[in-house]
Amino acid sequence: MLDYIIVGFGLSGLAFVEQLEKNNKSYVVFEDSSQKSSRVAGGLYNPVILKRFTPAWQAIEQVETAGAFYKNIEKKLNQPLVFELPILRRFNSVEEQNVWFEACDKPILERFLSAELYENTNNALDIPYQYGKVKHTGRIAIKKLLELYLGVIDQKKSLFKESFDYAALSTTPNYVEYKGVKARHVIFTEGFGVQKNPFFKDLPIVGNKGEYIIIESKALKVTEAIKSSVFIIPLGNDIYKVGATYNNHDKSVEVTERAKEELIEKLERFLKVPYQIIDQVAGIRPTVKDRKPILGTHPKFANLHILNGMGSRGILIAPSMAQNLFAYIEKDVPLNKEIDVKRFMT
Repeated sequence: MLDYIIVGFGLSGLAFVEQLEKNNKSYVVFEDSSQKSSRVAGGLYNPVILKRFTPAWQAIEQVETAGAFYKNIEKKLNQPLVFELPILRRFNSVEEQNVWFEACDKPILERFLSAELYENTNNALDIPYQYGKVKHTGRIAIKKLLELYLGVIDQKKSLFKESFDYAALSTTPNYVEYKGVKARHVIFTEGFGVQKNPFFKDLPIVGNKGEYIIIESKALKVTEAIKSSVFIIPLGNDIYKVGATYNNHDKSVEVTERAKEELIEKLERFLKVPYQIIDQVAGIRPTVKDRKPILGTHPKFANLHILNGMGSRGILIAPSMAQNLFAYIEKDVPLNKEIDVKRFMT
């Protein structure tokens, strides 16, 4: 008998599997690549909400946990996956600069926001009011990370590249069985795909579509992430990811002309040099109405668990949420009420 069946393998699935690896637990993963939000995400880890200059939820704890988590995986996979990358926030007015200085004085933000303003020296960009710099930020090569990690799981004969058939899952008080595989627990980490899961489909994971365009510009020459109305994220070799959109209504996974036009319009407000669009990607973020992740155990089936709802900040929060869920299942460590699935299921 196995310890765990993992259904879905985005950032949440990766984070939980890493917990199993660290604790010598046996598992198999079912992944059909239907959910792409992790793979198409911008890859930035950033503890500050740059629209309002406020800290992200549990910012300090998340940065510390996530930083060690990704460095450990980078070492394990022996591939460059973590890149330090400062974020420069473009100011739109002197008033915004003053709000930035006020935020710098707040205890939780002083370690993340630089009180020094930075002049723009790049003629490719229109930056009339200087930059503010966010510290302790960077980029994770998420798509490469997930592909490499799945390859390791596949080599162990622990990967099933197929959709999960919920009707084939049977539960008993002590274990579950799925197509001849017995395990003590099932962890559903399906992102927005949870809407098809009969055990957890009624959770308020509403979904938020995000699209990016990938551009090439030999004249841009940016080595930091630039945040204005959109992010410009350097990927190397004169390639940049630009985005993202936020659409609560469109739940399709296809890219749209409307999103491309929106991103172009916002980009060209401050980009002054030629560029070429070479790709466009889209994914549905698993967002929750109260903006907190959802984890815990099904109220009727003690072997079925969920790890979901990471929204647009999965890079930062998935590692610590996986730790919390593992400790809850294996060591009976209570979950914080604000993240427990019980707030929506009784």
